[in-house]
Amino acid sequence: MGETYNLIIVGAGMAGLCAAAEAAAQGAAVLVLEKEADFGGSSLLSGRYMAFAGTDLQHQEGINDESRFLVDDMLAVGEGKNETELVEAYGKRQLETYEWLVSKGVEFHKVQAVSGHSVPRGHTITPQQAITALYRAAAESGTVSFKTGASVKRLRKDEDGRVSQVIFEHAGKTETATAENGVLLTSGGFSRSEDLLQNFAPHLSGAIRIGGKGNVGDGIKLASEQGAWLRDFPYLKGTYGFHPSADGPRKSQALAFYKGAIIINKFAERFVNESISYKLIGSEALLQPEGITYQVWDQSIMDQGVPGDALYDFDKLLALGLIEKADTLEGLAEIMGVPAGSLKSTINEYNRDIQNGGDQKFGRSTLTHHFGTPAPIGNSPFYTMRTTVAMLATYAGVSVDPSAQVLNAFNEPIEGLYAAGEIAGGFHGAGYMTGSSLGKAAIFGRIAVQAALQKQTVL
Repeated sequence: MGETYNLIIVGAGMAGLCAAAEAAAQGAAVLVLEKEADFGGSSLLSGRYMAFAGTDLQHQEGINDESRFLVDDMLAVGEGKNETELVEAYGKRQLETYEWLVSKGVEFHKVQAVSGHSVPRGHTITPQQAITALYRAAAESGTVSFKTGASVKRLRKDEDGRVSQVIFEHAGKTETATAENGVLLTSGGFSRSEDLLQNFAPHLSGAIRIGGKGNVGDGIKLASEQGAWLRDFPYLKGTYGFHPSADGPRKSQALAFYKGAIIINKFAERFVNESISYKLIGSEALLQPEGITYQVWDQSIMDQGVPGDALYDFDKLLALGLIEKADTLEGLAEIMGVPAGSLKSTINEYNRDIQNGGDQKFGRSTLTHHFGTPAPIGNSPFYTMRTTVAMLATYAGVSVDPSAQVLNAFNEPIEGLYAAGEIAGGFHGAGYMTGSSLGKAAIFGRIAVQAALQKQTVL
């Protein structure tokens, strides 16, 4: 009844390809099923950051960091709603996984200060390069088979109650394959499923939809049929920082607020502490009149742009006409269509507070989390970008243990079923820390394989 493998992996983004490369290194016979024509999924749309601590890149920049600091930051950003065991597993395996990725040919370019971190910890990759390197590491082994355009329809248990059969459609035919050691779901979230978003996150109806086109929650449904418990759905949030045109082919975004910009609504009023997680900012932005918000900054902040960076290449966005510029605040207000007097008053109040030691209105004292010091906005010319909230990734899903085994409602493992990446819930809690999504995909993709193949002690 179809072919038999040690492991079947459903989905070929960061988690699935890390799992495939890990399994290949152990000589396992693996089938990877990807329903889209190409590999990568939402990993290709990411902000390009992976959260690691104590790396060579940090040492080169004189940044003192350790796994325990990373874990503390994750728990703080998640407001204690994370599963501590999952976060600690991340901390225990993160540096090893960073070095493993480098050994597989993944290129890390630099370290940036990003949302939720107390020190610069955002390790920058080029997603396409990383995905290609991991695919090659798996494919060149000769033990891993890939099938694209393969849509998984059902999972089935064997007579011992173990998930072992995968029923999928490929090339117009229905096929069945068997996994002796386990089925690993790395199929992403549901940012493109209006049905699931309306059921689980109706408060995000105002967010544009830009996730990977295959992210419709089919993996969550497959796991749920086998008894999987679901986690973190009450904490679903959009991502703030995208230009409204990002629902088209260009996913343009800028996080100038983490360099010192302020965020205002259509009345030119601030409404949030700009240093908090862009997920939490997004929740506040959706509550603003007509959902209209802008980032506003000056030349001093503009000069901190990073050419080629997905989040901080301000000059590129200016050239594209997505960031707009004026010599005066009155001119900037006219461009935005906000009251000039209110804009000047808002900036004057903010500048006065910053110069006097702290933001009185929203308590901003850093640029992001515990890092950086805000400065007054007054060095012309001035800049703005209309900014909106996007549903890029869902960060909620099936319950898993630290070995990435899927759990039922009684916190018991479902034999033979594993999950890693965006499909897995319980990790992020109430907030999201930049770089932890790709980070957990890589770490738990490898952990799942090691647990399923039982070749070594996972933790």
